[in-house]
Amino acid sequence: VAGIRVGHHTLSERPTGCTVVLVDGDAVGGVSQRGGAPGTRETDLLNPLNMVDKVNAVVLSGGSAFGLDTAGGVMKWLDEQGIGWQTAAARVPIVTGAILYDLAVGDNPSVRPTADCGYKAAAAASAAPVREGSIGAGAGATVGKLGPDGARRATKGGVGSAAIALPNGLVVAAIAAVNAGGDIVDPATGQIVAGARHQNGTFLDLRKVLRAGQATDRGRPGENTTIAVVATNAVLSKVDINRVALMADDGLARAIYPAHTVGDGDTVFALATGRWKGETSLTTIGALAADALAEAIVRAATEATGVAGIPARRELQK
Repeated sequence: VAGIRVGHHTLSERPTGCTVVLVDGDAVGGVSQRGGAPGTRETDLLNPLNMVDKVNAVVLSGGSAFGLDTAGGVMKWLDEQGIGWQTAAARVPIVTGAILYDLAVGDNPSVRPTADCGYKAAAAASAAPVREGSIGAGAGATVGKLGPDGARRATKGGVGSAAIALPNGLVVAAIAAVNAGGDIVDPATGQIVAGARHQNGTFLDLRKVLRAGQATDRGRPGENTTIAVVATNAVLSKVDINRVALMADDGLARAIYPAHTVGDGDTVFALATGRWKGETSLTTIGALAADALAEAIVRAATEATGVAGIPARRELQK
């Protein structure tokens, strides 16, 4: 999406990191927060009932609640560029975001994304194709922790992205940091892409496990979470973009089973840059956003590489 840039910063020593989605100027923002264990910043601001209708950046971060500090670094970087909501005294950068839990990955949970990480990710933001896999907010992400053996049989998650461009100029895109408790399912085939594993490395398929009434790991609240941003170049109001976020969230449910659990803080942000002046329906944009998000989630699993003894799909498929 023109006017949107993405930057990552990864702390490879654990690993963990953050991913920043920057808007050149600002965009109208919305959010859908359906997970039962969220860790978020400034989501109330995105409510259509509230005044501020512009967003300068969205931060996705690992590190659990500690990772919320990354937004301060992004604010510092934006402030240095003179970007923000104009007040009587100064421009105030509008930065919203969410975190995922990855503290159990690696052997040093004291390594967590900080404000400095957010600053570096913002400074590195680019309009180039988004780097995917075990990077940024997805560096320590894992999936499939609701299996009978919990996190011990998880598969590596990560960051994925996807974009849909129509002939008329409308563009809808998504980026997701996937750290789900459930399995990742390709909606196009119904096949498990990554998730809870048997001892031999094949996938359990939580759909079958739950229907059979087998015991599963209950998971601890807040130790999972998929966080994402969808963006479009269309002209939308604050009410409209919140509807897009809500519809886009359906893509999360298509590609993750189960989704929106009590242990996942699933949160989807939406941005509209308004750079394309063509006409289309809100329903079309929302439907495409759901498609793009589902594809981004699948790519997060297929592009990931194993870390800290946690295998990725690409290694299990060899």
